[in-house]
Amino acid sequence: MPKPSRAYLVAMLPLALTACAAAGDYPSLARRPGERVTGSAPPVAPAVEPSTPAPPPSASLATRLDQLVVQARGAHQRFVAAQPRTERLAAAARGAAMGSDNWSVASIALGELESLRSQAMIALADLDALHVETTIAAAGGSRIGDAAAVVAARQQVITLVGSEDDVLARLRADLRG
Repeated sequence: MPKPSRAYLVAMLPLALTACAAAGDYPSLARRPGERVTGSAPPVAPAVEPSTPAPPPSASLATRLDQLVVQARGAHQRFVAAQPRTERLAAAARGAAMGSDNWSVASIALGELESLRSQAMIALADLDALHVETTIAAAGGSRIGDAAAVVAARQQVITLVGSEDDVLARLRADLRG
């Protein structure tokens, strides 16, 4: 008996595989009436629990939060005071070659401004640590007032640092362009 050739086997493979499929009446994949969104029932309003004001934070935490916010505001005031000088130097360095005198002086001033921003970031880092600590404690049902006070203080510092970030990004673009 002759051996079937490879070409013959390859040609017969699809036919053999289709023979494995069972013939039958498969359900349609069309949308069924029960799957359509219909009806006129009003949506259920979520239950709103009356909010109670958070209790005040502990005295030691309130003092610490005040210190951190004052530290961040002081750093922000120093940043704002140094900003006009850095903006003038960056404007003078706009279009200057990297490594030129104007570019170097503006880069140093920008670095000093970034250093002032980092002082506010130190306060924010401390607030972040307090935020984690009080959020975990509040999840356990205690110190809810502490968590709310930390969130409020942290948001104040985030706003200050965010405005500083915007200024620094603009000045960096001036030095690149």
